[in-house]
Order: sequence, then structure tokens, then C-alpha cells
Amino acid sequence: MAKGSAAPLKMTELKELSLPELRQRLRDWEDNLETLKFQLDSGQLPNTSRVRTIRRDIARMRTMIREIELGTRKPKGSAA
Repeated sequence: MAKGSAAPLKMTELKELSLPELRQRLRDWEDNLETLKFQLDSGQLPNTSRVRTIRRDIARMRTMIREIELGTRKPKGSAA
């Protein structure tokens, strides 16, 4: 996980992940968000826009996971 970079995840990156990989990455990013919120509250976060970027990345991952669960998107590694 890129903790130092402020660049948002790209959908092309997420499309390359399988469902278990997406779920694991989602857990990692949620943990990262919790840490960033703590830093923000304590005044130790120099780049406050990072919280917004992480929240949007989490929303993208949740959307991809839900689309796979509903069958509107094929996960990586599945038969065509």
C-alpha cells in the first residue's frame, strides 16, 4: 500500500485484482484511514487532503466488490 503518495487509485489498478485481493486491500485502506483520522485529530497530519483521497479510494473498492458480488463485473481470474 502506498502510504506516502497522495495519488488516488486508478480503476485500471483495481480491475487487475481478484476479489480476495480487493477485500484485503480494502481492509488495509480502512486501517490506513483510521490512522490518518487519528493524525488529523491530533494535528500531526501535514497533508489533510489525504483523508479525502483515501475515503474515495475505499468507495471505489467497495463499489468494485459489490459489482462483482452482483455479477455486473467479472473478477480477475474468472472464466469468460
